[in-house]
Amino acid sequence: MNDDDKQRDLVARLRAADPAGDVEARAGFADEVVARMTGSEAEPMAGSAPAADLAQARASRRPRWLPFVAVAASIAIVGGAGYGIGATTGGPMSLADGAAPPITLQSNGGPESVTQGGIEPAVGSGAATDQKMSPLTYPYGSGRNAFSASSLGTQTGTAQSYAYDPRSASSSDKVTALAAALGIGLPVELRDGRWVAGPQDGSAPSLSVSLDGMLSFYFQNPEVNPWQCEGDQVCEPTSEPPSEDAAIGALRALLVAAGRDPATFEFTSQVWEGSPTRAAEAKPVIDGQQLDQGWSLEMAEDGVVSANGALADVVALGMYPVVSEQEGFERLSDPRFSGAPTVLPMALRDQALTTEEWVAPMEPPATPVAGTSVSWPVNKVEIVSAQLGLASQWQPDGSVLVVPAYAFTDAEGGTWSVLAVEESMLDFRAF
Repeated sequence: MNDDDKQRDLVARLRAADPAGDVEARAGFADEVVARMTGSEAEPMAGSAPAADLAQARASRRPRWLPFVAVAASIAIVGGAGYGIGATTGGPMSLADGAAPPITLQSNGGPESVTQGGIEPAVGSGAATDQKMSPLTYPYGSGRNAFSASSLGTQTGTAQSYAYDPRSASSSDKVTALAAALGIGLPVELRDGRWVAGPQDGSAPSLSVSLDGMLSFYFQNPEVNPWQCEGDQVCEPTSEPPSEDAAIGALRALLVAAGRDPATFEFTSQVWEGSPTRAAEAKPVIDGQQLDQGWSLEMAEDGVVSANGALADVVALGMYPVVSEQEGFERLSDPRFSGAPTVLPMALRDQALTTEEWVAPMEPPATPVAGTSVSWPVNKVEIVSAQLGLASQWQPDGSVLVVPAYAFTDAEGGTWSVLAVEESMLDFRAF
C-alpha cells in the first residue's frame, strides 16, 4: 500500500463513521425541538415531510475488511427466513424509539480517527496539496481548546445512577439457553475465565461469554459466513442481504432468548452496498436515553453469522449528586476529567470527507528562519447547550457503573462529554 492509498484509507474510515451525515432533518423538526424545550406541546407542522430513511441513507459502500463494530468485538451475522432464533416479534418499531442518543465518556469521532488526545494524523500521508494542513491533523479535541459558554444552568441536583449486575446472569442455565437459541446444542463449560459453547477455533458455531462487568458475549458461525471460503479461495458472494425486518426480528428474538424485553431497546439496521449481509443494532434505553453499550448482529440468507451484547441486567444504585451545567462545562478544561470530543463538528466532518487528490512534493519544506513563530493551533469551542444523561464507567475491579454525565453541544454541531457526578462521590486515587 502506497502513501496515497493510506491517506485514502483513513478518509474512507471517517466516511464510514458518519454514513448518514448527508441526511437532512425533516420539515418541522426544529419547531418540535423548540416546543419541547419550552415545555409546550410538540405538534408536527402541517404538511411535514416523513422522517428521513436512515437505513437507506446509511447504505453506502463498505469494504468487507471493515466489519460492523459493537461493544468489544467485530461481528458478522447472517440470517434470512430460516435463522435459528425463533419467530420474529414484529418490525423495527419499539416502545423505546425516539430516545436521546447515547453519551460516552470516551472519544468516538470515528474508527481510529479520534483518540482521547485528539485526531491522529495520517501516517505517511505526506504533505497535502499546496502544503495545506491535512484535515486529519486538525486540533479538535487535542487538548488545546479554548471553551466559552453563556446561559448555562447553575443549579445542582441529583440523578439516578445504575450498574450492570453480571453475577445474576452468570449461570450455566442462562448461557445454555442463549447457546440453544443460537443453534449450539453442545454442553456449556466454564473454562479459562469464561463460559464457552462450541469449538473455539473458528471451525464451527461457537459462543463465548466473558466474566467481565457486563457479562459480554460473542457468537460466530463460520458455516454461514458468505465471506469465508475454504483454503485460499477468494470469496465473491452473490447472495442478497436479508430484509430489515428479518435482521431486527432476529435481534429481538435473541434478546427474548436471553431474558431481555425488546421494548426497552431502540433498534437500527443498515446494509452496505454490495454486501450480502445486513447489520442490526439494539441500544438499551433508560430514562429516555440510549446507553452506550448495545447488542449487535449481522445476518445473511442462511442465518446469523455473528452477534454480541451484554447479558448482565442493569440495576438501580440510587440517586447520585450531580454538578450544575456550568460546573460540568468548567470540567471540560480540567485535566482531571479529560472532556472527550465524541462527535466531530459538521464543518470538520465535511472537511475530512472531502476527497482531495494528493500531489507529490518536488522538494522538502523551506528551512525555518530566525524568529519563526511556533505553530500551536488552539481550537475555539463555543458551547451552546447541555444535556444531562447517562454514560458507562468501568471500575478498577472490572465492574461497570452507568452514571450521570453531561453532553455539551458546540456551535459547530460537535459534542463533548464529561462526568457529571459531584466530587464527593468520586475516588481520585490512582490504581
